Order: sequence, then C-alpha cells, then structure tokens
Amino acid sequence: MTERLLYDPDCRRCPRLAAFRDEVKAGYPDYWCRPVPAFGDPKPRILMVGLAPGMHGANRTGRPFTGDYAGILLYETLHALGIGSRPESVAADDPLRLSGLRITNSVKCLPPANKPNPDEIARCNAYLRAELEVLPSVRVLVALGRIAHDAALDALSLKRASARFAHGAEHVLAGGRTLLDSYHCSRYNTNTRRLTPQMFRDVLSRAVELAAR
Repeated sequence: MTERLLYDPDCRRCPRLAAFRDEVKAGYPDYWCRPVPAFGDPKPRILMVGLAPGMHGANRTGRPFTGDYAGILLYETLHALGIGSRPESVAADDPLRLSGLRITNSVKCLPPANKPNPDEIARCNAYLRAELEVLPSVRVLVALGRIAHDAALDALSLKRASARFAHGAEHVLAGGRTLLDSYHCSRYNTNTRRLTPQMFRDVLSRAVELAAR
C-alpha cells in the first residue's frame, strides 16, 4: 500500500471539488485548501468517520474538525472521555493528541455548500478503504451521519442494506468490528437539539467500551 493511496495532498480526481478548492484558495490564500489528512493515533482502536472538511474549519486548518463549530462538541467530548489531551482543537500544529482514536472523513476535500455529490463520495472512498486496510487495530468505527455510515460500509465492501443508519445503532461487522452511528455534530444538529451533548457522549462512551474489549 503506497502512502499516496492513503493520502494524496495533490488529488484532483473530482473536477468540481478541485475547482472549488482553487476558487476558495484565491479568496483565502492562507487557507489549507487541499485534501485533509486523517488525524489521531496511528494505531487506533476507534476510527471516527466524518462527512467532509468545513469551509472555515478543516479546509482552513488542515486538520479534521479543527477551527469550526462542529469540532467544539467533538473535542470537548473526547477530552472528557480521556481520549483527547485537550478540550479544543484550534490549529493543525497545536499540542492536541488523541489516544486510541483516529479521525478521517468520507470526502477529504471541501464540497460546495458542504454537499458532496454521490460520484465524489464514491471516488474518495478508495482512500477510506486504504486507511482501513492498514489499520488492523481498529475494532470500532463511529460514523457521524448517514453519508459516513454508507461510506464505511462501502469501504468494507458491505451491502448498505445489511446495516441501516440510526442514531445510537450498533452494527456487528465481520472480523469482530462494530459500526456505531451518531448524528453529525454539526451546528444545525446541536442548535436544533437533534443531537444533544449527552446523546453524543453516550455514543462515544459506548465506542470506548467496545474498543476496550
């Protein structure tokens, strides 16, 4: 497995996303505006799969869920559970470290209106598949939202009908792995209380419990 298959900082497989990145970079020359690599423990027991970089978050900083609203609840919860060394992530070079957990995305590039097209999700799935292949230590996958849930199943060559997305759902996978579902920790979901801090913590606590077995 080559490093380039795991992560290609110059990837332009998706013309629409590549063009949008170029457009954003022209307006924000200091932003990362490239595919965002995974972040966390190199030998994780838990792999968290998000949707895609946020415009002024990971697309700006180069680290998943860093510098935007969605990362506030995420990193506060990870810190409370003893997984994160700090309760916030503000920059890719800050001292935050994750223990036993790694964070990646279904789509590594910023999509317009935060909505990747199905063909873009499918094209980027090769990277998630490669990540899972070189991470045999992963026992639990946490999917933040339906797109991440489906992407995880696709990366594992599993039929989507075999595991339906639902917040808090647990799906036992082949090889002893478990897929846990959570609503995405987006501003919309937290503001509307579709996802409360306790709901989110319950899912991540369960992930920690399963990973420790």
